[in-house]
Amino acid sequence: MTIISPGMINFAGLKIMNLLITGAASGLGRTLALDLAREGHDLALFDLNFERLGETARECHELGSDALPIAGDVTKPADCKRFVDAAVGRFGRIDALIANAGISMWAKFEDIQDLAVFPKLMEVNYLGVVYCTYHSLPHLKQSRGVIVAISSIQGKIGVPYHTGYVASKHAVQGFFNALRTELRGTGVDILLVLPHWLTGTRLRQHAYGKDGAPLGNARSRHSRESVTVEACSKAIIAAMGKRQRELVIPPKLKALPWLSLISPRLVEYLVTRKVDEQR
Repeated sequence: MTIISPGMINFAGLKIMNLLITGAASGLGRTLALDLAREGHDLALFDLNFERLGETARECHELGSDALPIAGDVTKPADCKRFVDAAVGRFGRIDALIANAGISMWAKFEDIQDLAVFPKLMEVNYLGVVYCTYHSLPHLKQSRGVIVAISSIQGKIGVPYHTGYVASKHAVQGFFNALRTELRGTGVDILLVLPHWLTGTRLRQHAYGKDGAPLGNARSRHSRESVTVEACSKAIIAAMGKRQRELVIPPKLKALPWLSLISPRLVEYLVTRKVDEQR
């Protein structure tokens, strides 16, 4: 009999053993990996930055997890297949995919000098999720597992200076809402995670500027309402255990999409004001 501590993920009393995490070298992905390692889960970790990924894996090992680091690019279907195949080869099964890898932008649309920003955002934020899901799905159907898609509250509301990012997150939510209907009766559940801005990540430093280059430290300020990656990670793990459909962090943001239906101009004003505080 498996004894499960209150914090552990469990499905119908069964502890999840094998999880895949993309974008695991830093930020939310790294925090999720460490939190899950503390609970005794085994992990396959995927990222472009193999040096940082190795550091995450070593810390997970020290916490008692069998952590498998795999370098690769979520925008390349062959890399995603290699990631999934390596995880199955190591662990024998997959119980959850956490599709976390992502990139952002911070530029006014009319100021964009390099339109390559837009396909790059779609490739990483949307297609990267699709590719990993495609190769993971047969194994998740066998385990009746969970897909966790790290989207954003911006997938539901418009945010200035983030046009391409918002569009990519809209695509993620549309894809998974449609896929969920196809997976009825298979035992596979989908959790869409819609966080506010997060502190403790490198998302802003890596965000594309108007010239298509990363912003570096030019955008490091966050609002007082930003959420820490530690708080976000704990909320995600709890929601996975409950097999929730959607998780908004912080919960008060659940009102924004509804308010937008009633008074879109008010929501536009509130969102724009919050963004301008950080510029």
